[in-house]
Amino acid sequence: MRRFFDPRQALHAPALELHNGGFAPYAETPARVDAILAAIGGTETPPDRGTAPILAVHTTDYVDFLQSAPARWMAAGRSGDAIPYAFPVVGRRAVPLDRIDAAMGRYSFDATTPITAKAWTSSYWSAQSALAATQAVLAGERAAFALCRPPGHHAGADYCGGYCHLNAAAIAAQAARDAGTARVAILDIDYHHGNGTQDIFQTRGDIFYASVHADPATDYPFYWGHADESGEGEGAGATLNLPLPHGATLTAFRGAQAVALDAIARFAPGLLIVSFGADTWRGDPISHFALETADYPVLARDIAARGWPTAILMEGGYAVGALGDNVAGFLGGF
Repeated sequence: MRRFFDPRQALHAPALELHNGGFAPYAETPARVDAILAAIGGTETPPDRGTAPILAVHTTDYVDFLQSAPARWMAAGRSGDAIPYAFPVVGRRAVPLDRIDAAMGRYSFDATTPITAKAWTSSYWSAQSALAATQAVLAGERAAFALCRPPGHHAGADYCGGYCHLNAAAIAAQAARDAGTARVAILDIDYHHGNGTQDIFQTRGDIFYASVHADPATDYPFYWGHADESGEGEGAGATLNLPLPHGATLTAFRGAQAVALDAIARFAPGLLIVSFGADTWRGDPISHFALETADYPVLARDIAARGWPTAILMEGGYAVGALGDNVAGFLGGF
């Protein structure tokens, strides 16, 4: 299986995040990259396809904000990484965004996602890796893997959050559509719901989004991913959420994934994108499922057996010591 990654994806390295009411070491560390690379071997450097595929998903003002925020933060006399602290409530008036603090709240939905001087660079190359894997599959490969770091599925068209700045899965899906693939499906099997991906495509009928994740009644991102969310307008029926309780083991997860795969089969996609998170592992420090390392090849084989051309994109997974084995197991099973 071809694998794509650019070393610049490791440059984004925040020191802290605001978590459960206090500052804590940033969980989405560059050490995740080292662990995965040590387990899966060499990767190819993705070509630079520019900003056009990114701007096909994300708004121009948001992309401009990501690129300018660090300099604006420093110009305001701040030190360290840029972290938002004030957020607009739905229905409140728009305000001028001249002050960086206002802009940070406007384009973020949480305080766990600092914008460092290298956030744009790393996220940009994460998206390029996803595009490279997708193009490889469109060109005839059965499957390809993109080591997307930072992850992407929490980022919406005009907001960041959940360690995510650019939504690599959404960018890849839209690029496949623009390349002529009539129907694209996204299977999200990260512990946390991919709210950004759902937001981007919830009114679209040409891109199917299915997610197996922790119940948002108890887990982040709370406000998305409930079972009754199924899409809107032309996208009605093109979203499927399958939340699971704490402690879910392979039996429950595999069963929910099978429901998702059956729904995707009815959709009949020309391409499958898998947003794969290894934070479903039993020892993940910020998650509460109970999958074992030996379970990942099983889940991967179930997906591969459906026969769809597949681009696999890395999302979460924060138990660095086990991360490499879990990712390698999934890829090997596929």
